[in-house]
Amino acid sequence: MISPETQAALPEEDPLFRLLRQLDLAPDASQRATAQAIGVSLGTLNNHLRAATAAGLIAISERSGPDRRQRFAYALTTRGAATKARLTDRFLERKLAEYDALHAELTGTESGLLSLKKRTPLMLPNLAPIPELYVSYDSAQKLKVSAGDLVSHDLTPRQICDLELLMNGGFYPLKGFLSEEDYTGVVNDMRLADGALWPMPITLDVSEKFAEAIELGQDIALRDAEGVILATMTVTDKWVPNKAHEAEKVFGADDIAHPAVNYLHHKAGAVYLGGPVTGIQQPVHYDFRARRDTPNELRAYFRKVGWRKIVAFQTRNPLHRAHQELTFRAAREAQANLLIHPVVGMTKPGDVDHFTRVRCYEAVLDKYPQATTTMSLLNLAMRMAGPREAVWHGIIRRNHGCTHFIVGRDHAGPGKNSQGQDFYGPYDAQELFKKHEAEIGLEMVDFKHMVYVQEKAQYYPANEVPAGDTVLDISGTELRRRLREGLDIPEWFSFPEVVTELRRTSPPRSKQGFTVFFTGFSGSGKSTIANALMVKLMEMGGRPVTLLDGDIVRKNLSSELGFSKEHRDLNIRRIGYVASEITKNGGIAICAPIAPYATTRRAVREDIEAFGAFVEVHVATSIEECERRDRKGLYRLAREGKIKEFTGISDPYDVPASPELRIETENADVDTCAHQVLLKLESMGLIAAH
Repeated sequence: MISPETQAALPEEDPLFRLLRQLDLAPDASQRATAQAIGVSLGTLNNHLRAATAAGLIAISERSGPDRRQRFAYALTTRGAATKARLTDRFLERKLAEYDALHAELTGTESGLLSLKKRTPLMLPNLAPIPELYVSYDSAQKLKVSAGDLVSHDLTPRQICDLELLMNGGFYPLKGFLSEEDYTGVVNDMRLADGALWPMPITLDVSEKFAEAIELGQDIALRDAEGVILATMTVTDKWVPNKAHEAEKVFGADDIAHPAVNYLHHKAGAVYLGGPVTGIQQPVHYDFRARRDTPNELRAYFRKVGWRKIVAFQTRNPLHRAHQELTFRAAREAQANLLIHPVVGMTKPGDVDHFTRVRCYEAVLDKYPQATTTMSLLNLAMRMAGPREAVWHGIIRRNHGCTHFIVGRDHAGPGKNSQGQDFYGPYDAQELFKKHEAEIGLEMVDFKHMVYVQEKAQYYPANEVPAGDTVLDISGTELRRRLREGLDIPEWFSFPEVVTELRRTSPPRSKQGFTVFFTGFSGSGKSTIANALMVKLMEMGGRPVTLLDGDIVRKNLSSELGFSKEHRDLNIRRIGYVASEITKNGGIAICAPIAPYATTRRAVREDIEAFGAFVEVHVATSIEECERRDRKGLYRLAREGKIKEFTGISDPYDVPASPELRIETENADVDTCAHQVLLKLESMGLIAAH
C-alpha cells in the first residue's frame, strides 16, 4: 500500500495521468523528450519520476548505449498500469464535463452526451474499438521481466478462459476479477457496485494455502499451464465466499447435479481474490487460429465489410439442418448479417469436443451466403446457468460488435436436477433477457423450434405446422443412439458432411474405448472379478485391455501416497487420468480401487466420459462378509486402531446411488459375477453380441 507521505508527493491527477500515459507509449524516450511531451520542465519531470517510483507506479532501469541522454528506460509496474487505467476514466470524465459546459455556453442547449458514469457499454457504437486491459508491447516486455519476481498463481483452464475475455474486452466493463463488493452485488442482484448490469461472478478462486501468503495490495503474476506469464493482478480483495448462497442465487439451486455447482463445491478454490488485471499477452491457441477473433478484431472486420447489423448465434453443438433454417430465419427477421459464434472453451461435460464441432461448422459454412455470414470462435468457459447465462452471453456478444442475439429454448440449460426435473423452464432465459434487453444493448431474436414437415419436405416453426401434416424430428438423445449403434441418419435431419465428421469421432459403441470402474470395500471381490473380466474381454479380442487394480496402481503409480483423504483422492484421480487416456485411444480400462468418495468418482466419470463410456460397478459385499474373507487381518487391525483411516471402519464409504451395475457376491461365484458385467456391457452396446 502507498504511504500517506508518498501519496502526498505524487503529482496531481492530470499530470500523473499524462506522465503514466507517456511512459507507457514511449518507455525508452529521453527525459527531455518526455518532459516536452507532457509539457513540464526537466526539474518537474525528475520530481514526478522520483515520486512515481517511490509509489511503485514505475520501474527504472539503465540502458547501455552511446547517447547519455537516454541512459534510463521506464516501465509501468502492475500498480502503475492499474492507476493509469483508473486515471484515464477520470480524465475523460472531466473533459466531457468541460465539453458539456462549453456546449451550453455557446449554444444555450445541453450536449446530449451521457457522462461516463452513466454511460453503459450499450451507448458505445457497436463498431467502435472497445477498451482492452493490455499494456503496450514495449511495456509488456519490461513487465514480463519484473513480473518474474512476483508470487505466481497457475491458472486453471476455466480461469484462463475468463482472463482472456477480461483482457481482450469480451467481459467489458470488468477491469479485473470482481472485488468482494462487486461479487456480492452480482450474486444477489446481477449488478456491479456501480449499478452496471452483470449476471455472472468472475472471480479468481485459489486455495487457502495460497491465499494465506497473499496480502492486500500485493501484485501477483498469472501464469498458464506452461508457466507463461499472461497478466499481473493487484490483489485488492480476499474473502471466503458462501458457495451455497452463490449456487442458490446464480444457478437457482445448491444441487451438485448442476455441473457448475459441482465445480463450485468440489473443484474451485476455497478463497476468492479480486482486483484489477494488467494484460501482458493473450493465451496461445494452436488450433483454428484463423477462426479466433478478439472483440476488436471482429469489430474491425464488421467495419471493413460494411456490416452494421449483426445477429449472433450461440452454439456448443454441431450444426444440423434445423439450425441452418433457424439462423436463416433469424437473420431475415432482424434484417442483419449472421455471426456463427460457437463456444470452444469449457462446455458441459459430455458435449462433443470442440475440434469435431469446428470441423462440422467448417463443413457446412459454404451452405450459407458468404457475403452475409461469417464464423468466429469464442474461448468462453460456460457455466450452464440458464437465464443468467443468456444475459451474460448477450453482453459478451454486444462487446464483440453484435446488435442482435438468438436466445434459444432452454438456453444454456444443464439438463435434469437431482429430482429428475429441468433446472430451468424452457423460456426462462428469454423472459430474463427481454426484461434487461435495453441494458444489454442487443435485440433478442426468439428461438424458433424448427421441425421437418414430411408432406412439405421442408422445415417449419413448430407452431406453424399445417394441421394434419406429419412432423419428423430427431432429438439429441436419438442422434447419439444412432451414432452409437451405427444407424442411418437421414439427410433431412443433417448434412452428410456433418454426419461424416461425427462418425469419425463417434464410431459405433462396440468400437469405442470405455472404462469399467469397480468400487467397494476392501475384500469385496473387486480385484478378483476385474481379473476374470479382463481375461474374458481379452479372449473376445478386438481392443487392448488394461487392468488398473488398486494394489498394482499403489505399487507402480502411487507408491509415495498414504491413506489420507487427500492422498486417496489423488490416487483415484491418477487412476482416472490413465483410464481416460486408454479410453480416448480406443482401449478398455478396468479399474478396481476402493474409491470410497462419491465426489471423486464423479470427477473421474466426467474426465472419462469426455472420451467414451464409464461403467460404474458397485461390488456390494457387506462389511461383515469382507471381514470374514479377510486373510491379511486388516479389518482386525483397523478395529484395534492399529490401521488408521480404514474404509468402512474409521473412514466412510459413500455407497453409489445409481451405478450402471450392482453386484452381490456373497452367493455367487466369480465367473457368474464377471458374466453379469459382460451382459451389462453388451446391453450398453459396448461389446458386440455374438
